[in-house]
Amino acid sequence: MTQTLVPIFVCVVLPIAIVLIVSLAKMNADNKRTQIILKAIEANRDVDTEKLIESMKKPEKTALQILNLRLLRGCIFSLVGLGLVIVAVVGLLNDVPFADDPVSVPLVFGSASLTVGLSYLIVYFVTRRQLKSSEND
Repeated sequence: MTQTLVPIFVCVVLPIAIVLIVSLAKMNADNKRTQIILKAIEANRDVDTEKLIESMKKPEKTALQILNLRLLRGCIFSLVGLGLVIVAVVGLLNDVPFADDPVSVPLVFGSASLTVGLSYLIVYFVTRRQLKSSEND
């Protein structure tokens, strides 16, 4: 019985709970912002609502910050993926069958992580080149 409940909770209930919690947190933040703006308008009629709304917005990241985050994520995912692939290859070299978990699991997760990391790095280099060309124009 517990052998079937654990995968159901991990694969179904947990993702739904995470989405619900994130959605409720966003709704709560929006409601708090709305209440603050309404209280400011009620308390003082001279309040510039546009400036108040603008000051309550989340600050946007610059292009350089986004570029650096892409580089960081690309390096992290690539190195983790490379490490897992190396673990799988070492397992294969030690005559562990491919179907065993010590080889197949790291190989699957490592290759997926390496792919994601390389895609982040590709986007980083392409975006960096585009930023340099747009600065020169």
